[in-house]
Amino acid sequence: MSCVSIACIAYENGRIFIAHRNPSGDMGGRWEFPGGKVEEGETDEQAIVREMSEEFGVTVTVCEKIAESEFTHNGKVSQLHAYRILLPYDGIEKEFVLTEHSGYDWVEPREIQELSFVDSDARIYPQVLAYIYSLKNGK
Repeated sequence: MSCVSIACIAYENGRIFIAHRNPSGDMGGRWEFPGGKVEEGETDEQAIVREMSEEFGVTVTVCEKIAESEFTHNGKVSQLHAYRILLPYDGIEKEFVLTEHSGYDWVEPREIQELSFVDSDARIYPQVLAYIYSLKNGK
């Protein structure tokens, strides 16, 4: 059975929320869509709520699945499911509490391709862009 990871896509006011990983560990120091592994017995939605609470100190609203991909990490095949989420606030005036990241930002979708993004999230980037453009065009 393959491992399942989730990616959280917060999109507000024309910008996507991204997080900068702590410098240590796999993919350290790179940007990502926040998320993590789905633990045994959890649904994707439960994992999203848990991960965002653990990593940013917030309770999010989970919306629709917007992308999925398969990737191999350390020789193990994994599934990546991306969901749109709603954050309770933007983390600017009242900052998020970070446990796994050194920072975060709201960027325009096209800026992501210029950043050092983790490999698995880079694979879903085209699907995320397509979703955002469908929102802009009212489809």
